[in-house]
Amino acid sequence: MMSDLQSITGGDFLIKEVACEDIFTPEEWTEEHLMMRQTAIDFVKTRIIPNLDAIDDMQEGLMPSLLEEAGELGLVGAAVPEELGGMGLDFKSSMVVTEGVGGGHSFAVSYTAHTGIATLPILYYGNEDQKKKYIPGLASGQLKGCYCLTEPSSGSDANSAKSKAKLSEDGTHYILNGQKMWITNGGFADILVVFAKIDDDENLSAFILEKEWDGITMNPEEKKMGIKGSSTRQIFFNEVKVPVENLLYERGKGFKIAVNILNVGRIKLGGVVLGAAKEGISYAVNYANEREQFGRPISKYGAIRHKIGEMAIQAYALESAVYRATQNIEDAITSLKSGGMEHGEATLKGIASFAPECAMMKILGSEVTDYISDEAVQILGGMGYSAETRAERAYRDSRINRIYEGTNEINRMLTVDMILKKAMKGEIDLMTPAMEVANEITGIPDFNPPSDDIFERHLDYIKKFKKAILMVAGSAAQKLMMSLAKEQEILMGIADMAIWAYTAESIVLRVQKQHKASGDAAVELPLEIMQTYVHSAADKINVAGRDALMGFADGDELKMMLMGMKRFTKVEPFNCKESRRKIAQALIDKNEYCF
Repeated sequence: MMSDLQSITGGDFLIKEVACEDIFTPEEWTEEHLMMRQTAIDFVKTRIIPNLDAIDDMQEGLMPSLLEEAGELGLVGAAVPEELGGMGLDFKSSMVVTEGVGGGHSFAVSYTAHTGIATLPILYYGNEDQKKKYIPGLASGQLKGCYCLTEPSSGSDANSAKSKAKLSEDGTHYILNGQKMWITNGGFADILVVFAKIDDDENLSAFILEKEWDGITMNPEEKKMGIKGSSTRQIFFNEVKVPVENLLYERGKGFKIAVNILNVGRIKLGGVVLGAAKEGISYAVNYANEREQFGRPISKYGAIRHKIGEMAIQAYALESAVYRATQNIEDAITSLKSGGMEHGEATLKGIASFAPECAMMKILGSEVTDYISDEAVQILGGMGYSAETRAERAYRDSRINRIYEGTNEINRMLTVDMILKKAMKGEIDLMTPAMEVANEITGIPDFNPPSDDIFERHLDYIKKFKKAILMVAGSAAQKLMMSLAKEQEILMGIADMAIWAYTAESIVLRVQKQHKASGDAAVELPLEIMQTYVHSAADKINVAGRDALMGFADGDELKMMLMGMKRFTKVEPFNCKESRRKIAQALIDKNEYCF
């Protein structure tokens, strides 16, 4: 995509201006990509949706057989190299398949757990023998996998796990003891990636286990609020003998595996929930067009159109941001591989370099999908609360996304922490622009009129949004210093500002690129989405920034920065109501999400 693939790294969206030519937009999917996504969508429509009740009832053998069917279509091994039995798709292509599966409720959870956190540790960290032994079966779906990290006393603080492994006296195997919980696919997985500490090691190690081995037992299936069809069990390990050759990667490097695989899981969650969000919108629009009250379809009423329009705006925003980040990761992987790095290592390092964006997309995706599923229930009214409808199931299923792959609170704090650490390492220069912003707010305001060019005007808004973030983050870091890490409310506010600015910029660049390629007619409605989202983002950034500033500053310093916040989030008035109506009408006419 970019002429200099290494010119962008994670987090520096805060300080760099990006040209629309340098991002990927969903309008650029090839026919092959669209066919891959459609294959996944068709599989969900024909094999998953008709069986939702049976899946949620956990009909014996059904979920494993569906994973095998998906494997026969190539969906399970999309990201696995061809020589190991997969399709060998690049990162961006595997993401579009993930999106296609997204409307599959509990199946989507089992699928992503299997193809992501269960398979990728072995694919990226396994030695050649381990990969040859396990990956072809996992890629075909004949073997199913699970990932055993969480314990009753260690959730967000994963490295505090108490499971232990001890090398046997003859040195041939490790003896593993411990307990894991909330293990997706645990009830039917053949292969288990298990994390434990060897002896008194400070950090975790990882092991590959097979379910037939003696000493592995499990509790009955958990009763859950949603994703009822996904197997979730506690698993116990009692004197399990693990051959030494099944140590994954290196001793004490398990936490590194966990962190890097979670980066993958976070950005992929953004893709899978995007598919769910689009499906949820289409479902709600279908109902709004069919349901009549007071003699007309409810889709003709302003309150419903507001909901449909805003749902579409949020889904479009998520899509724009997810695939922008995905392409950045793909470019980083390509650059590392061109420098001679092996594919697996390049993939992990490429994703890790954009770890802040992975965390942001996890937060954005889970919260957008929660919003859309909630509004879908509201549009359906009483029927939305009935278990007869998919809206009720989607509402319950979506809630977990804000919890697993790291809670959204943890991911918000990680976003800021990772960007600040990149700055401390010299990978990005935050200090210079932050000091420039500090000087700017004490100077004379810029009274230049807004540009007549709609894209230049909105990119200028976003440039100021970033100044607001730099002002708050820079001042907080300077004033609070080492205690900033304890000020979680402030960190979460800064993270929200960054997410909204990044997403707003992604939309503007997407629409600008489409306009350059296809002209005015092609972006008539995307322009409405762009303006409405940026207008809303300005207000939200203002509120979050003010709250953060009032949490640590006072006196004249506070007054000055509040004036700066007002200046940096000022946008021209815009009729968002009319825009939402136009957007909603397009969906109503098509009877589905259509962007």
